[in-house]
Amino acid sequence: MAAPFETSFAQALLGTEPALPPGLAAHTAAVPARRFAVYRNNVLASLGAALARRYPVIERLVGGEFFAAMARQFVIRHPPRSPLLAQYGEEFADFIAAFEPARELPYLADVARLEAARTRAYHAEDAMPLGADGFAALDAGALGDIRLQLHPSAAILRSPFPIVTIWAMNSGELELRPIETGQSEDALVVRPHMDVEVRALPPGGAAFLRSLADGLPLRDAIGVALADHAGFDLTGNLAGLIGSGVVRAILSPAARTS
Repeated sequence: MAAPFETSFAQALLGTEPALPPGLAAHTAAVPARRFAVYRNNVLASLGAALARRYPVIERLVGGEFFAAMARQFVIRHPPRSPLLAQYGEEFADFIAAFEPARELPYLADVARLEAARTRAYHAEDAMPLGADGFAALDAGALGDIRLQLHPSAAILRSPFPIVTIWAMNSGELELRPIETGQSEDALVVRPHMDVEVRALPPGGAAFLRSLADGLPLRDAIGVALADHAGFDLTGNLAGLIGSGVVRAILSPAARTS
């Protein structure tokens, strides 16, 4: 447990109302308010910069000045709980969703969720994805009973907004062009090898992958996907499953993912 002075110092440092912590002194001033204010501003700026590094597309979408002001409010309300600043800001998407000045950009929170998933994928456990040969050796008669273990870096996101397209156009993956922001897109984020990849999923693909991640056998996952979208294309989704490197291993019919 932190000592009383450490606790009061942290509270003053990131409090909504700047105030000197009790007992603070400096050898150059009777009341070290200016030095503490400089230190406080440096801490807030450093944490805001850490957020900008993790959410560069969000910063580009809203502009540097707006992002800095939003990040400052987030930092005050959500101080870091870990010294690993590369992972700071897990709550940022939820904060954006409730941030009144960002209400005119309803897709912003989901784009932030995609960027957060990319960071988690980058730092996830390394694992060799299962290649096409692993699927070719399967007994066709037992195909419906198999369960698949997904790659530890995999994340499936669903959104009523075109988050993959918005992210890609603002990260240099695609050229900027007009889009219909009311179009839904689901995303797969995965790092099968060295680089994190973001893929737009076809209709029913998110429900299919989430069912597999939950440990359902292939037959049941197909049923869930068809219930989610009548146009679910099994052949195309299986090809995407193999090509994306999202599968880590094939489990026996009796096994389940943890």
